[in-house]
Amino acid sequence: MSLADRLDSVRRAQAAAEAPATSATTAVRPNAAARRRDADPFQEVKNRVHQGLIDTLGPRLYDPHLPEAELAQQVRQTLQTTIDAEQTPLSHADRTRIAQEVSDEILGHGPLEPLLRDPDISEIMVNGADMIYVERSGKLYRVETHFSNESHLRRVIDKIVGRVGRRVDEASPLVDARLPDGSRVNAVISPIALDGAMLTIRKFSQDPYTDADLIAFGTITPSVRDFLKACVLGRRNIIISGGTGSGKTTTLNVISSFIPEDERIVTIEDAAELQLNQDHVLRLESRPANIEGRGSISIRELVRNSLRMRPDRIVVGEVRDGAALDMLQAMNTGHDGSITTVHANTPRDSLARLETMVLMAGIDLPVRAIREQVAGALDLVVQQARLKDGSRRIVAVSEVVGMEGDIITLQDIFTFDWSAGRDENGRFKGTLISTGLRPKFLQDLTDLGVELPLTTFINGTR
Repeated sequence: MSLADRLDSVRRAQAAAEAPATSATTAVRPNAAARRRDADPFQEVKNRVHQGLIDTLGPRLYDPHLPEAELAQQVRQTLQTTIDAEQTPLSHADRTRIAQEVSDEILGHGPLEPLLRDPDISEIMVNGADMIYVERSGKLYRVETHFSNESHLRRVIDKIVGRVGRRVDEASPLVDARLPDGSRVNAVISPIALDGAMLTIRKFSQDPYTDADLIAFGTITPSVRDFLKACVLGRRNIIISGGTGSGKTTTLNVISSFIPEDERIVTIEDAAELQLNQDHVLRLESRPANIEGRGSISIRELVRNSLRMRPDRIVVGEVRDGAALDMLQAMNTGHDGSITTVHANTPRDSLARLETMVLMAGIDLPVRAIREQVAGALDLVVQQARLKDGSRRIVAVSEVVGMEGDIITLQDIFTFDWSAGRDENGRFKGTLISTGLRPKFLQDLTDLGVELPLTTFINGTR
């Protein structure tokens, strides 16, 4: 933890925990629940223990030369001593809770730490200091956890974004960041957020999902897994399409894991979250402008720069602007086997989105020329969706065949069997089945030594 982090965690902690924010940019009227918490005897004891910890350790809490592991040990030892000296009678459960909460406040992210540690929670949504929701198994649940007040929440946000060199203030009230484990963070503060700061954390597993996990979840089938692996080994260019929260990045991680160990991979992201296990991986992350409005590094610039880094594969976390043009050109100029994601609801929509994003590059190209670039660059569109039952499934795998007149032609290789209906718990029973069509590039895979059994493409094969 940096010196700034520790100063921010310690020197302002007590004041933030004891009094609500009064700044014009962060003030939120405390509700009845917040006022009751301020008078909570447990909270009073916790505040005394917190202050006692600060008084005892003092400058050591923000000593930049003190390793984090040693700091954590000193904090926990001092906490135990401070709690033992507390005159208010405390049960064992209360003592444990106070020690954990104060430790989380100093060393971690305050009341979010238990949620971050819970492996069953996939997303954390903070809708102000008093309202926190989590996602479990695709469903939303409100939890009792809360922040002391708006200042407490703002301090946690500042700590998160400060660690990755980002900032959030009145001049820049929107920010994307990440936690050390790669979890994606989005924060919105006043004046954009009218009812108090909002924080959204999309967690990523410490143990990345594998293809076996996706098969167990029903996201893909063994046949589709084998087909996608063959496409990666055969250096097909793949785009993963889907809506927000549909699982595109997880699928991208799994598909990227099929890339051979002896290839040089360059990953490009807005906020680094890909978890590739290969040894030869070069990770690039975009950078926003500084407070003077200078120094930004866009995804598009990183894509162009990656071409000078001798990549065997280019993996872009997501294309959402003019970077699509540079990505398509890379795919068309010898960088086969590249993979990226895009927000779209269907394979056909993903191609239209790419056209629009190419136009955002500011180059006046005729639509046919853009479509020829798309048709020449892409081989496969993997469509992901988050279904009504909360599950995340691949619902189509489509080949980009080529051009017919001014239209890009697609053919579905696998589609989701919607006719299977739902079970007694409301979960979709359908899965991906083969349409019976063989991809046009099947011979190209064979020429590269990548064999697929023809039974993979028998109509109805799961």
